[in-house]
Amino acid sequence: MRTNNMVRTASASRSALVLLGCLVMAGCQSQTQSQSQLLASNDYRYRHPIVVTEEPETLDLPIGRDTRRLFGPIEDTIAAFGGEARQRGNGSVEILVPSGGANESAVHAVTGDIRKALQRGGVSRSRISTRTYAVNNPSADAPIRLSYARMQATAGDCGSWPKSIGGQVNQNTDYENFGCATQANLAAMVDNPSDLLTPRASTPVDQARRAVVIDNYRKGQATTSEYTEGVGAKVSE
Repeated sequence: MRTNNMVRTASASRSALVLLGCLVMAGCQSQTQSQSQLLASNDYRYRHPIVVTEEPETLDLPIGRDTRRLFGPIEDTIAAFGGEARQRGNGSVEILVPSGGANESAVHAVTGDIRKALQRGGVSRSRISTRTYAVNNPSADAPIRLSYARMQATAGDCGSWPKSIGGQVNQNTDYENFGCATQANLAAMVDNPSDLLTPRASTPVDQARRAVVIDNYRKGQATTSEYTEGVGAKVSE
């Protein structure tokens, strides 16, 4: 009888331990999930995401009322702007011509030169459009504005301090402005913002180099380039 009581007591003790262990594990798991959710919601990459959008890139050309043609550096600037429109935009450029200003005759006289300079920069004639905008001051020499849609990456404005940094120490979370400058700098440094959306397609292989490598492989020779350690590592005296 005593043996049976001891067996029942041991079984009850094991059940209590198992139940206690499950409660502890559930509590730890719940605490871990809660902490993970808290950290994820405070991740600087989610708080300051890099957004890729299309923004207008513009170039203002000051045109005097006595100007009748363009020449020299200003034509080179317009051609370079056209090259950027092909490289960073969709290859289309819009010419915004002021209407109602004192230099209205001048801007109409040089619009043809602007088109030629853009074509010299690689913009197709069919991708150049012209539109007018109203000038409120009839005595002003309003500029001609060139514009194209450029893909840009931005992380938004930095400098948000809605809470005290000292109050977030116990929560083990980052403050609101943490990581904003890093995200903004990364967005500004990316040469092609579309790289943040999808990787670029593979470029064609170098046929000549591939033939050399395959020929060396067949001959049992080294297929890698020669590298001399220490080249260019001289310390200045």
